[in-house]
Amino acid sequence: MTGLAFALLLSAGIAGYVMNRQAALALRDGGQRLHSLGMFHGLYALLLVIVPAVVVTLLWVALQGGTVNWLVMSGLPAGVMDGVANPQLVLSEIQSLARGRVFGTPEPWKIEAAERMVRLNAMSGWLLIGVIAAMSLALLATSRRSVAAQFRARQAVERIVLGLMIACSVVAIFVTLGIVFSLVFEATRFFSMVPLSEFLFGTRWEPQMPIRADQIAAEGAFGWLPVILGTVVITAVAIFIAVPVGLMSAIYLNEFASRRFRAVAKPVLEVLAGIPTVVYGFFAILTVAPALRAAGAALGIPVAPNTALAAGSVMAIMLIPFISSFADDALSAVPRSLRDGSIALGATRAETVMKVLFPAAIPGIVGGILLAVSRAIGETMIVLMAAGLIAKMTLNPLDSVTTVTVQIVTLLIGDTAFDSPKTLAAFALGLMLFVITLFINILALRIVRKYRELYD
Repeated sequence: MTGLAFALLLSAGIAGYVMNRQAALALRDGGQRLHSLGMFHGLYALLLVIVPAVVVTLLWVALQGGTVNWLVMSGLPAGVMDGVANPQLVLSEIQSLARGRVFGTPEPWKIEAAERMVRLNAMSGWLLIGVIAAMSLALLATSRRSVAAQFRARQAVERIVLGLMIACSVVAIFVTLGIVFSLVFEATRFFSMVPLSEFLFGTRWEPQMPIRADQIAAEGAFGWLPVILGTVVITAVAIFIAVPVGLMSAIYLNEFASRRFRAVAKPVLEVLAGIPTVVYGFFAILTVAPALRAAGAALGIPVAPNTALAAGSVMAIMLIPFISSFADDALSAVPRSLRDGSIALGATRAETVMKVLFPAAIPGIVGGILLAVSRAIGETMIVLMAAGLIAKMTLNPLDSVTTVTVQIVTLLIGDTAFDSPKTLAAFALGLMLFVITLFINILALRIVRKYRELYD
């Protein structure tokens, strides 16, 4: 039903555009001088119809599920929920029945509730279509009455677009604040159970907590130092390989490669950025890790089955296109006068690149490296498949380590209660990762500002 509502909305918007544009052109052909072009009259009708209706549709879709679930649960027969510890499980079973997935022999009242849910969802969908149709007709009539020679359609369109941009900015700000608030709130709950000093300075990460009252589990240890140390090791390996290769490839493609070679090599290089990370993980665990173990055995060096070097080196391959693309764009953006002036003074092309172009392109290059660092810190699948899950206090890249993101995933998988320190530890790790990323961004901005002031 939602798809049909959007199709109806799009059709009404297009009809409004065509109708108002033709009406404005008719006024112009009749000898009247329009303040705005006919296109702006059409765009005003299009935006006036689509924007309010889209907002109503999104709010309707967001509230429909919760409202229908409340109506279904409140309409259950008296007494059927007595003794039920988790009503959410009952609701999940009713939703599964409503989708046609039947497991076992459900009670008759659950089947009736599922049928009622189907009817309510269908009724809500048809009601949404009716509301959208009524709104579209009313807005079409309003926009049609606005067509006049003196109507400032262009300014009206600009005001609507400006309002949309402000709304998008506000949504982005509130989403960011919501993320920060959720991390801080849940992390505060975690630190009420685990001392902050133990989390920040502890050297053992063993979040083994009993998930049931009758289960015996070891006492958990929540020192995050081994986890962040593994993240640093893998990120350092990836950046150590990716930055030189990415920068050198960008310099070669931008300054020394022929036009024909660049037209082929640059798209091929950027294809690496589109490969799914799980494919990189397979490559790491099936090709790179065995090769490292074989080389270590030949040299008499012990190499773990899962190593930070394997994960970091494969991650570096994934990061090379980001660094190369940003560096290439930054070098291309340097004013041609700087390049020509250096060569006119007798400098070679290599000297021009290293002493003129490269320093002037530092802001863009730092942006690319920052993106690569953020991508490396946030990568999960490659590390999960190639580096392992064991948290160790080690700087040896040939050893098995884990990262913050991998631990967040593993902590939130399973049936652990959400008020357990084991689960809440994921939010504490997320908060620390957010703080580290914020610090990296601030540092990069200071570097960019310094060099931008120097070369502007």
